[in-house]
Amino acid sequence: NKIPSIRTVAMPADTNSSGDIFGGWVLSQMDLAGGVLATQVSKKRVTTIAIDKMRFHKPIMVGDLVSFYTEVSSVGRTSITIDIQTYVTRKNVLLKENQEIKVTEGRFVYVSINELGEPIPVKDS
Repeated sequence: NKIPSIRTVAMPADTNSSGDIFGGWVLSQMDLAGGVLATQVSKKRVTTIAIDKMRFHKPIMVGDLVSFYTEVSSVGRTSITIDIQTYVTRKNVLLKENQEIKVTEGRFVYVSINELGEPIPVKDS
């Protein structure tokens, strides 16, 4: 049973003109979730350098409980690649029960950096 890196509730302030949750909000939350794991792995400061893959499967709606699950894909000399999957828990009115729905997935790359923002090894030699 996976534990989410972060969990939040989608709010009206995060909507686009169609009334769905804005994709940029979702991306920023995914980046935060990936950064949590990358920091735990490196035990150093990290910064995002790339989003290698990103897919939106379904819209997120106001009131959805949004959970971001993360997993290390690979660790390089200075970089950590994190796979992130986003699920929402949503009330299904017809079934009168909660459903868990996969809404996005992506692959984010982080780099360990020093105080000057320069790349440093993830693991100390």
